[in-house]
Amino acid sequence: MPAYLPVLLATHILLAVSLFLPSILLPFALRTRRATVESGSPVVRSLLWAQTHGTLLIGTGLALTGLALVATLGAQLLQQTWLLLALIIYFVNLAIAFFIQRPNLRGLIGIRAAADDKVWLDRAKRQRYVSYLMAGLVGTIGFLMSSKPVLW
Repeated sequence: MPAYLPVLLATHILLAVSLFLPSILLPFALRTRRATVESGSPVVRSLLWAQTHGTLLIGTGLALTGLALVATLGAQLLQQTWLLLALIIYFVNLAIAFFIQRPNLRGLIGIRAAADDKVWLDRAKRQRYVSYLMAGLVGTIGFLMSSKPVLW
């Protein structure tokens, strides 16, 4: 094994999680009477920045580190069923993030809703449920990557 493999792997994992983090965490920052974009929290500001500006950079880094891992470990790695299943789950999670979570969050983040705005509260709750689903899928990927089960 090359000496740079642990750094490459850690970078790849960090980028993979970073790509989803804003979509998973931002729904929990939604509050009535204060638009999320008006938050003074540095964590929320960082998540908002990553959601709007960092996706392309993080995605590019993720693709490059993934290709470097395959080049380092060999193409036979792509024949592992646990990895194929984890990649499928990852792409499903990406689709949920980009086509469901992000567009719906965009409509909620900039709104200063009243405390009794039932429609806004229901939409915010729905986005939190999507976050739970996405977090569960990330956990499933982590399980597959760490246990490397023989699936078929």
